[in-house]
Amino acid sequence: MLSNERTTCLVVGGGPAGLVLGLLMARAGVEVTVLEKHSDFLRDFRGDTVHASTLTLLDELGLGERFAAIPQRRIDRAQVVLDTGVAQLADLRRLPGAHQHIAMVPQWDFLDLVADAAEAEPTFTLRRNAEVVGLLHDGGRVAGVRYRDRTDGTEHELRAGLTVACDGRGSAVREAARLRPRSFGVPMDVWWFRLPRHADDPAGGVGRVGRRGFAVTIDRGDYWQCAFLIGKGTDAAMRAAGIAQFRAHITGLLPWLADRIDSLASFDDVKLLDVRLERLRRWDRDGLLLIGDAAHAMSPVGGVGINLAVADAVATARLLAPALRSGGIVPRALLRRVQLRRWWPTALIQGGQRLAHRGILGGRAATPDDVRTPSDTPVTAAVGISDEAGGSTLAPASTLPLPLRLLQRFPVLQGVPARLIAIGPLPEHAPEWARRATAPAAPGA
Repeated sequence: MLSNERTTCLVVGGGPAGLVLGLLMARAGVEVTVLEKHSDFLRDFRGDTVHASTLTLLDELGLGERFAAIPQRRIDRAQVVLDTGVAQLADLRRLPGAHQHIAMVPQWDFLDLVADAAEAEPTFTLRRNAEVVGLLHDGGRVAGVRYRDRTDGTEHELRAGLTVACDGRGSAVREAARLRPRSFGVPMDVWWFRLPRHADDPAGGVGRVGRRGFAVTIDRGDYWQCAFLIGKGTDAAMRAAGIAQFRAHITGLLPWLADRIDSLASFDDVKLLDVRLERLRRWDRDGLLLIGDAAHAMSPVGGVGINLAVADAVATARLLAPALRSGGIVPRALLRRVQLRRWWPTALIQGGQRLAHRGILGGRAATPDDVRTPSDTPVTAAVGISDEAGGSTLAPASTLPLPLRLLQRFPVLQGVPARLIAIGPLPEHAPEWARRATAPAAPGA
């Protein structure tokens, strides 16, 4: 054990929730340390969507112009593409405020932006290569963590007045605290992989729903980040069918990818996302709070997990920073106020995701038999997200299910799903003490 240090607020996990919380706490004048187990943020297959509520938060923090300078795609409509044409599901141009779109940005760019802003604050510290291996206790109270420096293997202790776990669905802090979430069964997992993108490819997001599969491609400029739904727990059996069978299945769903599908050389290029839908009954212990995926793992449906985690961080800072700034111990009753505020929007969104799993996606997740059989059946539907330049032939209203017919007949209703996706049921705004008219300069700038 090489060191025994102390901070006021210890944040475990340098993802969206952890870094936003660290920035807000630092702007409140709270001494805050964020532990991130990796050396950088450059990891594939993270969520890329930054929704309108988070874009508004960035404006309030004085980071809007810097974010706008990052290369990105802006999505302003969600559509369902049937064999007979296109029906519009949500129109984000009907949203209130300055942002009538969703920005698609690699998550590492978003994290670098927030980390740079936080490091401009004198009370903020980010420690990379710091992997939490246990909790420290003072009687029955959590009093910090033990962590391993992954560069040299040494272990350290870091004590804190409050520890906040933002370390994701596989939270080491949650495991060390022996907290077990309630799990809601899901029917599918996701395979992630990438394929080259050509200049004349569609822009934004492209999806396909077939009788034996559901695939989505996300535009990252020079390549596509691709997602393919498989039945829950079928990863090993699906891989046993062979990469050639999988390549054939993908081109059956998305024929326009046939000219670059061979770049998927082996299943080493295909990563598994174990889809979970979980929620802790209690998000706190004395001296410890869990937020984001550590408290409530979300399904990929709607791409709302990042924005929900960011909202958790904003609520946490607003409710707890005054007590931490005074140097006192945060009472457990105050920690519980975070869960009381953030529980109902979390439960509401997870309920909607469960409905989507049962009613739409579960029956579209591929099985080993599907992949072994050539995907030569016609595509029955596709879910597409069009960008600002998009345009398509509309489907005859008589061919649509009743909810879609209503959305086409009364376009104003398209603002409802747009708001649920892009803003959410309880958006959080930056406290006055965290707001800036302009962005702070990045360190060394």
